[in-house]
Amino acid sequence: MKPLTSWAPAILAVFIFAAPTAAQELDPPTAARESRFESASWETLRARAWPQWFTDAKLGIFIHWGVYSVPAYSGPEDYAEWFLRGLQTGDSLRIRFMRDNYGRDFVYEDFAPLFKAELFEPGEWAELFRSSGARYVVLVSKHHDGYALWPSAYSKGWNSVDVGPGRDLVGDLTHAVRETGLRMGLYYSLGEWTNALHRWYTDPPETIGPYVDQHMVPQFKELVAAYRPDLIFADGEWLNSAEQLRSRELIGWYFDAVGPDAVVNDRWGKGSDIGFRTPEYSSGIELTDRPWTEVRGIGRSFGFNRNEKLEAYMTPEALVHFFAAAVAGGGGMILNVGPKADGQIPLLQQERLRQLGEWLEVNGEAIYGSLPWLKAGEEREVTLERVDPTLDFSWNRNGPGPPIREDDFTAEWSGYLEAPGTGDYTFSASADDRVRAWVDGRLVVDEWDEEANAADPTIRLVGGTRVPIHVEYREEKVIASVRLEWSGPGLEAEAIPQSSLFSTADGTEGDGLAGTYRSMQQYLAYTQKDGHLYAITFEWPNGELDLPIAEPRRETRVTLLGHDGDLPWRYADGRLRIDLAGVPPAEIPGRWAWTIRLEGYAADRVRQ
Repeated sequence: MKPLTSWAPAILAVFIFAAPTAAQELDPPTAARESRFESASWETLRARAWPQWFTDAKLGIFIHWGVYSVPAYSGPEDYAEWFLRGLQTGDSLRIRFMRDNYGRDFVYEDFAPLFKAELFEPGEWAELFRSSGARYVVLVSKHHDGYALWPSAYSKGWNSVDVGPGRDLVGDLTHAVRETGLRMGLYYSLGEWTNALHRWYTDPPETIGPYVDQHMVPQFKELVAAYRPDLIFADGEWLNSAEQLRSRELIGWYFDAVGPDAVVNDRWGKGSDIGFRTPEYSSGIELTDRPWTEVRGIGRSFGFNRNEKLEAYMTPEALVHFFAAAVAGGGGMILNVGPKADGQIPLLQQERLRQLGEWLEVNGEAIYGSLPWLKAGEEREVTLERVDPTLDFSWNRNGPGPPIREDDFTAEWSGYLEAPGTGDYTFSASADDRVRAWVDGRLVVDEWDEEANAADPTIRLVGGTRVPIHVEYREEKVIASVRLEWSGPGLEAEAIPQSSLFSTADGTEGDGLAGTYRSMQQYLAYTQKDGHLYAITFEWPNGELDLPIAEPRRETRVTLLGHDGDLPWRYADGRLRIDLAGVPPAEIPGRWAWTIRLEGYAADRVRQ
């Protein structure tokens, strides 16, 4: 997956694996029939019909599992599957972890024999995924470290048969998944960090040609010919163009090889503009011109991260709400699990999958095969108030905490600043996306837009005297971070410490600044199917559920999924008011979110 952070310049040497010197050109399994897509234009490929199975499915399971599952370690907010890249670039956290736990002479290659998968039971995995309500599975067949989970002729000595488990993991899981009736997909990294033909992220991007021709293209064809996945999730494309990666040819070949059920994602290099969209750890998008799926883990990392904190994991309530909102926005979700090196899926991840499946057993009618309605749902503003010790946050692709969403939120901090000594202090800040700050009523930082700002960063402060400080921050999309620094007499530039920040004027010790975070929060989602409108409420209403929609026909039946009988309703003041008081608590179906069905209502709106 795409990196969360930017690493320092590389300082470590890494091992390099060479690809075969000659490319083996594999014909697609259906080569007997005339090729329809391999030589097709981008316009033809983009116009190809979407497989119905995929547009109906809504939920897939991602699996990040490989050599990186042995250390299973990164910063609490980082991707553990990028462990090797951290070693390459001098990430002190990962280097120290490997040195302290495996020895100074240990290198990443030495993890492979420890990747044993001795407890891997593909049938158990497949049954777990089926019970989650997922309709397809996507296994990482090869991540950016180049290690293949099948006996690839192009990764001799660096695949799961030659070193590690001693078995074809792709083949074993593909067979088990299809036995349960689910669709099987494969993730394939287009780039590799250590391939002798091209060291992705190290060698100039424009020199990737020999790697593509001699390694990537034939290995991709080898993988597809062997397992014929219904879905290909390409990744590792962002430094190159689609032309450099020969993506148009590969996609067309794949479509011919697998047939009309084949589907691809949108990560094939600059200029490709094809495939279902894959926002990653976002707060969701609303897009209906082509399918999209939110791609995220239950926690912060895709690969299993033993350094992750419990609060990083989504609650079942948050997971259900996020998924329902994604479907209402015209999309779906590929939810990741990160198994351990021994092949066990962590129990908390298993529990979340089963809880999602429990909810779908009751409410799946509003999800599978559904379409977005006239609007995705209803929102309201929510706030989070707390005292933050310092303003030095790197949330990466996450937010400050419930109920604030990951994107499109604001924050304000207010309080008092006390300098340790008298003198001139200079303030600065960095943020993704915007920040500005006032000290003693003067604007000292203005990183709010690209226009020239009127901030004066230097101000004279008297030691031991408190002055007001106010900071404003705005997060837009993807990465979220903010850091407020100062320098002054005897002080190098540093984040302003807690000892100098006070939430109240009379505090005896520095406790930080009083912060208020704001964002919108969706509390109700709409979908439609077969002419019915479904309203998924994220809160069980006490008495009545109010929907701000147009008045239904008088004979419209209103029901609650999972509960027998019609619900009384009335229309007043521009709102449909559904009486739920007659549903006894013991008969409330399921948990976390509930679905009201308005029979024929969506079809009525079309006719009107």
